Amino acid sequence: MTVLAIRNLVLRVGGRALLDGAQMTLDTGRKLGLVGRNGAGKSTLLKAIIGEIQPDGGEVRLAARARLGHVAQEAPGGEGSLLDAVLAADTERGALLAELEREPEAHRAAEIHERLIAIRADAAPARAAAILAGLGFDAAAQARPLASFSGGWRMRVALARALFPEPDLLLLDEPTNHLDLEATLWLEGWLARFPGAAIVVSHDRGLLDRCVDVIAHLDRAKIATYQGNFESFVRQKTERAAQQAAEAAKIAQQRAHMQAFVDRFRYKASKARQAQSRLKALAKLPPLEAVIEDAPTRFAFPPPEQLSPPVVAIERAEVGYGGPPVLRNLNLRLDQDDRVALLGANGNGKSTLAKLIAGRLDPTRGEVRRASRLKVGFFAQHQSEELDLAGTPLSHMQASMPRATETQCRAQLARFGLAGEKAETRIGACSGGEKARLLLALCTREAPNLLILDEPTNHLDIDAREALVKALAEFEGAVLLITHDPHLVELVADRLWLVGDGTVSAFDGDMDDYRALLSERTRAGGAEAAPAGGARTAERRGRAEARLQLAPLRQRLKEIERLLERLGLEAALIEKRLADPDTYAKRKSEDIAWATARRAAIARETATLEEEWLDLSERLDAA
Repeated sequence: MTVLAIRNLVLRVGGRALLDGAQMTLDTGRKLGLVGRNGAGKSTLLKAIIGEIQPDGGEVRLAARARLGHVAQEAPGGEGSLLDAVLAADTERGALLAELEREPEAHRAAEIHERLIAIRADAAPARAAAILAGLGFDAAAQARPLASFSGGWRMRVALARALFPEPDLLLLDEPTNHLDLEATLWLEGWLARFPGAAIVVSHDRGLLDRCVDVIAHLDRAKIATYQGNFESFVRQKTERAAQQAAEAAKIAQQRAHMQAFVDRFRYKASKARQAQSRLKALAKLPPLEAVIEDAPTRFAFPPPEQLSPPVVAIERAEVGYGGPPVLRNLNLRLDQDDRVALLGANGNGKSTLAKLIAGRLDPTRGEVRRASRLKVGFFAQHQSEELDLAGTPLSHMQASMPRATETQCRAQLARFGLAGEKAETRIGACSGGEKARLLLALCTREAPNLLILDEPTNHLDIDAREALVKALAEFEGAVLLITHDPHLVELVADRLWLVGDGTVSAFDGDMDDYRALLSERTRAGGAEAAPAGGARTAERRGRAEARLQLAPLRQRLKEIERLLERLGLEAALIEKRLADPDTYAKRKSEDIAWATARRAAIARETATLEEEWLDLSERLDAA
């Protein structure tokens, strides 16, 4: 059944057409990801569906009696508890219960009870509590007044209110912006089970890859739909672009050939008729419309000085803020080639650990040793609140680099896409993504050896997130990552640290293992409220335990792949050196002997690692 139909839709803002003759339909059960450049009209389209704005033409039609759910722009408030705020989102349930309290006539009371049973009203408190728990609120928090929470946490309640009534059509605009990694993973699972239709506007590529089955691309005032998730959309769009580029090249070649003939023979009597014929044919050729894309987004971190390992070593440390320690028994080490992501719910101490490693917090016990020339770049999203709204990216960079020339300051900003006029835009007029780019430029201005990123992608669009991934892959320093973006963790981190229960430990697994662990914890926590069949529960638990047992094998497999890559690079350098005649003319014989011996050692080590890789792969395939 079609739950939403958009026909010939026209939407204008300030005289500019965001959509012009747009078409789209959405059936029950489908999950649609709405994508497009900033300013393409995604949020405006959602407002038109909700009814907050009226179309300038065409229509937006919802199915009869379809219930619509969306996250309000403003965070909810009030003195009632979180649980009551979520329960109140089901207006039908609330109205029926209120009518029942007025003691209606017997036949009406019977109708009300029948309807309450149909909408599972008795299970509503447990269902609301489960949604709140998934979004990070424990039982004590659920009973607290809504007004006692910060805006970010109240936006989670707004999300819970949208999810709770189980609408026929759910609209989500950047739903993960206020979620930590654990709540993001929970939301992914919830959306996968949600039986209704959903439209998701998000820059979180992982969410779009795992939770949607159709992509709607807003481009040039039209809506083009692609079946599949975001990865499939990128593949289809790339293939289409290649076809269009090939066709454009073919047409351009035809144009050039015809134009050359016309230019040569236009005024020659014997060829005049043919020239006129070519001119007519030239006019009939379709216009050149190769795919128009914005300039590609690129980030670049300045290369750091190489330091002797470790860059940071923590032994038997505790850290806190004057009271009981937030983290204790810390024994950790970071080397310059490490890529570490911190896992754990908000409030467990991830940011505290980052501040300890950065030197912004001193240990209350134990020792933290840092390399003597260590430079740390620290990115924290809240720093955008400290920017001078009257200043510009250039003025901020000049203030932070007082000895640098204007050219040098502009070059650093250009590394993060703030070149030209963007460097001189007033901060108050900058988007959240532009402020995030400025913070990245500021925290890397001294070429840090260690980069600590605390939620770096909150306001970056998909292109900018991919640019960040590529820049981190090329970065020659260490990275410590705190993020709610599973896609970023999977692409950047090669080590995972779990922050919980007042300490930090290595997590021997990947993000799939972590998802399995969280799912198992969720099921265990909700066992009393919604008991599952004993056999099925045991089977799920067995699968989760098996995954965790295999996690060290997968971790070792990744480690071997990294070692083989490094050995391959070293072998290539040695081969290049030994193939260079200057090596034998300028170097000592013992240097050449060492290079030859090292080449043989690399070959032996590579063979051993390859055998281990094959053995591990076979064991994992057989599991």
